[in-house]
Amino acid sequence: MRVSLNSVSPFAGSSVESLVDMLAQARAEGFRRFWMAQLPYDGDLVTALAVALREVDGIEVGAAVLPIQTQHPMQMAQRVLTLNRIAGGRFILGLGLSHQPIIEGWLGLPFDKPVRRMREYLDALHPLLAGEPVDVVGETATARGVLRIADAPAPEIYLAALGPQMLKLCARRTSGTLTWMCGPKTLGEHIAPTLRAAAEEAGRPEGAVRVVAGLPISVTDDVAGARAQAAEQFGMYGYMPSYRAMLDREGYADAADLAIIGDEKTVSDRLDELSALGVDELSAVVFDSSPEVQQRTRALLLSKDS
Repeated sequence: MRVSLNSVSPFAGSSVESLVDMLAQARAEGFRRFWMAQLPYDGDLVTALAVALREVDGIEVGAAVLPIQTQHPMQMAQRVLTLNRIAGGRFILGLGLSHQPIIEGWLGLPFDKPVRRMREYLDALHPLLAGEPVDVVGETATARGVLRIADAPAPEIYLAALGPQMLKLCARRTSGTLTWMCGPKTLGEHIAPTLRAAAEEAGRPEGAVRVVAGLPISVTDDVAGARAQAAEQFGMYGYMPSYRAMLDREGYADAADLAIIGDEKTVSDRLDELSALGVDELSAVVFDSSPEVQQRTRALLLSKDS
């Protein structure tokens, strides 16, 4: 199982320089990939990564995830192709539908027909990323035209997919799914088998689609203290319908129950369990505020990367 880092708040240092430093540190430690979130109230991730990936080589960066409702497929293709040209092909595109309170409540945009919306978006996006003309007229997306961005490799695409229909779309059309705050029961009994069965049905070869699971991790002897931090940092996810459904599937009361916390053996055993359940990549959020615990956690994560 590959092990990468994940930052759910890449702009925590309030500057692009801090993001560059974070990426350079991860590369120096030996991590090969770093996933970064685009929060609705943060700076623009794509713009910042254009700077960071030019400054820091030797490490891949994935967006986890960019919402599709806020950008036309042609604009999305323009931005990510430009970024991937700067990055020399080291950018990975994660796409998602965000959440109803944000899309409808904050932005006044429609949140209905999610599977159709994503399917039609991909209908338009795929040819644009391949440098081909597009002529798509759908119920939720229309795109006509072509982009001329030389020497810009098309990034791999992952979807934030949880429901069975979205997972099937993901299996047919992308490189895999990006999950966040999903536990072992959900990953092993729902996400991985649904994704792989749909890929097989679509005639895709074994290994064509992957499960990337994002989870908070802390290697520590102070389990109670780490759990309290997890409850404070991630408690909001227990109130979002899509995440609440995943928590209920696990039988967990709140999002802190999903955090993997314990000493080296405890965390290592939990990671081995995820790998056995069909997780191809762990996208780890090192959330503890203690520098010592952060270092200890990152060392364990590196030792598990394969």
